[in-house]
Amino acid sequence: MELKQSTNITQFKKKYKGLPELIRTQGIVKAAVGEQAHLRCQLLESRDVVQVTWQKILPDGVDDIATYSNFSGSKVNLQYQEKVKIQHAGLQNISIIINRVEKQDECCYMCLFNAFPEGSLTEHTCLKVYEQHEPILRIMNSNSAVSCSATGQPPPTVMLKIPGQAFCSSNYTTDTLTNPNGTVTVTASATLLMSKSNCTQVGCVVHMFSGDVRELSETFSNASRTPLVVLSVQYSC
Repeated sequence: MELKQSTNITQFKKKYKGLPELIRTQGIVKAAVGEQAHLRCQLLESRDVVQVTWQKILPDGVDDIATYSNFSGSKVNLQYQEKVKIQHAGLQNISIIINRVEKQDECCYMCLFNAFPEGSLTEHTCLKVYEQHEPILRIMNSNSAVSCSATGQPPPTVMLKIPGQAFCSSNYTTDTLTNPNGTVTVTASATLLMSKSNCTQVGCVVHMFSGDVRELSETFSNASRTPLVVLSVQYSC
């Protein structure tokens, strides 16, 4: 599915080349499932524009989403009124918000400036939709095993981080599981080695499709073989 979507976006870029020297868009916009996506389009040079339109690029054509003109003002087509809101509207720029983003919203969108005498001036923005969930770090008391799991679509990258490599490297594994809803759970697992130190710091680093890096850490006590406390959860971009 991901390969097909990427191929479609590449095809759209070839078909709707637009006029990048005249129109500024974001290129690719990333949004998580359930969040908002902001699409912006700006005409960089002054033109006699009659109407501005946002369209959704479909496999068999285009579908009008929203328009703006000085005569009619801002309008969102009926089938998109619960989904799309015009944030800023003008004959030189127009921004829309897609609410409660779903996987089926992932495609390319085109903004069209209907100018006189040039005709249609167009450029596109492609929306990439991802799903991600908070990572989970676990330590098993009985066998000194540690695992870190994260779920998302596209799949996240998961890596255990233990100072001094205090785990059995031959038992370090990374497994993936595709869930019924299309998300993928990635789990990194290892067996901790017994050391002279009473405590071992166990960490997990997760790289998400959005660009976020999630870090979790726990202190593992060799004496009691129980995790003591979650020390930190850090977010960075």
